[in-house]
Amino acid sequence: MQVVNWLPRTELPFAAPSRPELLATPEPLVVAPVTPAPVAEPPVEPRVKPAERVKIEVPRPSLASTRTNAKVEEEAAPVAIKAPIVPPPRFALQLLRAGRCLVLVELPTGETFQARDPAYLLLKDMLRAAGLPDSPQIVGEPVRWPLLARGTMDQGPEAARDFVQGFVSARLEDAPCVCLWLIGLPAIRFAGEANAEAFNRELQVEGLGPVWALPGLELLMEEPQRKADVWQAMRRLMARWKEPNE
Repeated sequence: MQVVNWLPRTELPFAAPSRPELLATPEPLVVAPVTPAPVAEPPVEPRVKPAERVKIEVPRPSLASTRTNAKVEEEAAPVAIKAPIVPPPRFALQLLRAGRCLVLVELPTGETFQARDPAYLLLKDMLRAAGLPDSPQIVGEPVRWPLLARGTMDQGPEAARDFVQGFVSARLEDAPCVCLWLIGLPAIRFAGEANAEAFNRELQVEGLGPVWALPGLELLMEEPQRKADVWQAMRRLMARWKEPNE
């Protein structure tokens, strides 16, 4: 109970007398506040700022400008365009001599003419109508393209044209003619450097001289109405190959 001193209210029998100092009320102890002595602050030394370096701003390209420049350079750079691979053309041509004319004709079946072939019989009729021998002489072997079934040799359209023109030009040097007949689209395309629009027209080909472009024999058999146009063009050109005394 934290009781330091205890005094009875009445005098206890047979108790020892109380001590007077215990009955005196002690004066309250007053504690005076202690003021700390002032502490002298050390003098502040002036701080000397070091000399500042001059900053040089180096311009750095932003990410957006870098991407833009890279895109511009990419667009400006030449793009290598691969040339499309063109399959080699396929055709078979036979060179014939009929009087003063040479005839470069497409072989409809790819094989040499036989005596009873309908295409060959039609060719004989055309030569007879033109006033030329109807039994033409074969000149050389047929020109079959492509030349090779395999290999890395260029056998595209330009190579085919050079080969056909070189072949015909060499035969013309052996025996010149007054007019070269080109019968069939392959003959017109690779010897005359023309297309189907040249049917029944006379052309001038460098190295080959005057040539006459005609539809193929198979096309004339399938579309007989084309024979009339061939006949009209033939009448205009017959003077070229007829002998002067005829």
